[in-house]
Amino acid sequence: MGPLTIDDGRDGYVTFVECHQHRLLRAAYLVCGNRHQAEDLLQEALLKLALRWGSVRHGDPAAYVRTILYRDAVSWWRRRRREWLAAYPPERATAEGDGELRLALHDALGHLPPRQRAVLVLRYFEDLTEAATAEALGVPVGTVKVHHPNGSAPTHSRQYR
Repeated sequence: MGPLTIDDGRDGYVTFVECHQHRLLRAAYLVCGNRHQAEDLLQEALLKLALRWGSVRHGDPAAYVRTILYRDAVSWWRRRRREWLAAYPPERATAEGDGELRLALHDALGHLPPRQRAVLVLRYFEDLTEAATAEALGVPVGTVKVHHPNGSAPTHSRQYR
């Protein structure tokens, strides 16, 4: 999809939410692993965006929301410590063979610490660069590089067990 032209004011905010909410909800789910928590995280992030829309709308509102999502998700995980529910990510229809892969991915992400999970989701599901991932998480690029190999190693090792 090409660049989105966002109007000023309420209409621009509504247009932004309509165009980005599915992708942002999926990203929130992949980070926290719980559909209801993902919806809550996204709702809180979009509320924060609405309150700052006047100053954020001319920049990159999606990056602003992603930053809020991942920081809030990491904070939530620090408080709750891995309360996983057996839920499935909100997705578009896929081939039946993808179900096993989705479950394996869900399981692998569930075994990672929150920061590593956030790095993998941002890098591979959101296709962000290391620099953009670092900015979204509010950490140096070196931290992203350190968490990246550690975050992906359990995924690979579990595959061959």
